[in-house]
Amino acid sequence: MTTTAPETEVLAAVFDAAVAADERIEPRDWMPDAYRATLVRQIAQHAHSEIIGMQPEANWITRAPSLRRKAILMAKVQDEAGHGLYLYSAAETLGTGRDELLDKLHAGRQRYSSIFNYPTLTWADVGAIGWLVDGAAITNQVPLCRCSYGPYARAMVRICKEESFHQRQGYELLLTLSRGTEAQHAMAQDAVDRWWWPSLMMFGPPDDESAHSAQSMAWKIKRHSNDELRQRFVDICVPQAESLGLTLPDPDLRWNEARGHYDFGAIDWDEFHEVLRGNGPCNDQRIGQRRTAHENGAWVREAAAAHAAKHGKATA
Repeated sequence: MTTTAPETEVLAAVFDAAVAADERIEPRDWMPDAYRATLVRQIAQHAHSEIIGMQPEANWITRAPSLRRKAILMAKVQDEAGHGLYLYSAAETLGTGRDELLDKLHAGRQRYSSIFNYPTLTWADVGAIGWLVDGAAITNQVPLCRCSYGPYARAMVRICKEESFHQRQGYELLLTLSRGTEAQHAMAQDAVDRWWWPSLMMFGPPDDESAHSAQSMAWKIKRHSNDELRQRFVDICVPQAESLGLTLPDPDLRWNEARGHYDFGAIDWDEFHEVLRGNGPCNDQRIGQRRTAHENGAWVREAAAAHAAKHGKATA
């Protein structure tokens, strides 16, 4: 159904008033095409990140040092799969099918978080991902629980609760290693050294280089800028690192009394953009494994569709 220009102006005014009043926009509400496109892009990237993000940690399921650690890691990877499904479902409420989003991911036309293109070299990396990567995700995602788009905001409530648990699991793993043998402490420190800077990159480029941040904030999809969230994350991590007995690999990291925040060193944005362009350590591996898993699972999807069709006819 098409609308005339005057009708569109009225609908746009209603939309703007709802956003300004912190009301939720729901799937059947009118919304600007650009708002819808921004949500699809962000939700898809978020969903893809959850699905691709299963790989680095799944790498250690068969090599976990104890049955308890194996069970914890398996549960976490399952949670990440669930997060991806919640988010694909949220994208579907905007009229974009899951198959379309996956096709774009597999073809390299949609992105996922750059952090998942780094390898997990030791068991301590599982802890560093939990503490730093999930910690950065929580910092970024808790404000999304107040996103102006209802289905996305509601999905984030459960996701953030589970991510918070993952972050605490990672912290506890690193704490155990840090208080263990000299070799275990060194392994924990090495993992933190490698994951710290990529974790800071998770918040996206600086505000003056971000193509989408300002508009997303105006629409209240996002509530804080990239740099604001990154600063919040640094301020949280410094005292946690001290409690862990580990150091953060930044010689410029120091408390700034005047600002009331920690100053930190320059991020290598050239590395960030190289990873986004597909030149990270594990880009080809991550997408290759995702494509293979999707192809190998085709028979399951076909069987489920056939069962659903048969069941539907039987009960019609």
